[in-house]
Amino acid sequence: MIAIGLEGSANKLGVGIVYHPQHDKNSLKPPPPAQILSNIRDTYNAPPGEGFLPKDTALHHRRHVTDLVRRSLVEAKLSIDDVDCICYTKGPGMGAPLTSVAIAARTMSLLWDKPMVGVNHCVGHIEMGREITGATNPVVLYVSGGNTQVIAYSMQRYRIFGETLDIAVGNCLDRFARTLNIPNDPAPGYNIEQLAKKGKVLLDLPYAVKGMDCSFSGILAKVDEYASQMNAGKLLDPATGEKITPEDLCFTLQETVFGMLVEITERAMAHVGSNQVLIVGGVGCNERVQEMMGIMAKERGGSVYATDERFCIDNGIMIAHAGLLAYGTGQTTDLQDSTCTQRFRTDDVFVAWRDD
Repeated sequence: MIAIGLEGSANKLGVGIVYHPQHDKNSLKPPPPAQILSNIRDTYNAPPGEGFLPKDTALHHRRHVTDLVRRSLVEAKLSIDDVDCICYTKGPGMGAPLTSVAIAARTMSLLWDKPMVGVNHCVGHIEMGREITGATNPVVLYVSGGNTQVIAYSMQRYRIFGETLDIAVGNCLDRFARTLNIPNDPAPGYNIEQLAKKGKVLLDLPYAVKGMDCSFSGILAKVDEYASQMNAGKLLDPATGEKITPEDLCFTLQETVFGMLVEITERAMAHVGSNQVLIVGGVGCNERVQEMMGIMAKERGGSVYATDERFCIDNGIMIAHAGLLAYGTGQTTDLQDSTCTQRFRTDDVFVAWRDD
């Protein structure tokens, strides 16, 4: 089976085509890996110091979706007749961009008489991560601009063990990048990561772990306060008396929020008895969070699984792959139900393609 996937829940528009080889479900052999035929992405970047607005992001997606679909088919050396289904991101995400992509998928379905499959964005990340890394039954840390969740599979659902109580960790990093007027190209979080590598001073920030959940808004407020003091020349290293730099603030923010994520992930591993951690989502590309998680997992005799930016950052391939898994179990989305929603919980999805 072959599927084309459209992702546009935030500022990245992705179109991907995936091929699932035939597999006998009664066979004891594992299914052959999915084959990625194309994976194209175009990103809307707001000016430095600004975030991307829903209306501008939606306009970007509408302008580029036709070209990306055409390019993906050319790269895959396919015609639309070869495609079995059209998969799109149903949610969660930003309303206007999601709507633009849903309309594009609906139009393609009507024009080419192909069935649709609406896909949960979070489940798309998880299934793509499992496919690429080979992780069997890991605890999943899902970290992105709009989501922060610790997840584990049980009884055909991805159960949420902990999550953010306010803003997501990626949103926290992105908003601090605006405070420092850090460019959004290629991504604000990536630019913070590069600055943090040069930081040396670790300042005190609130450490807001509440059971299995996290809170990042108070941390953001405090580090913003530090930035104001730094700009006024009043923020000094308590040990040396030297002036604190933007690199120090980025280092401080990363170490604090990633430490919180490692703590709740380890607690979930202990609860479910797993020694595998799979990191997915855009923030999952960060080398420091992978390193910190690796230290924790090694102490527990476990392993960390992560992917590179091709699959961590929002992409169409993950939507095509997860959609094709659902389509293989007979799931489709009727035209009247081909809507989108900003609030689509990970644990709302019935994972029919996995067997306990």
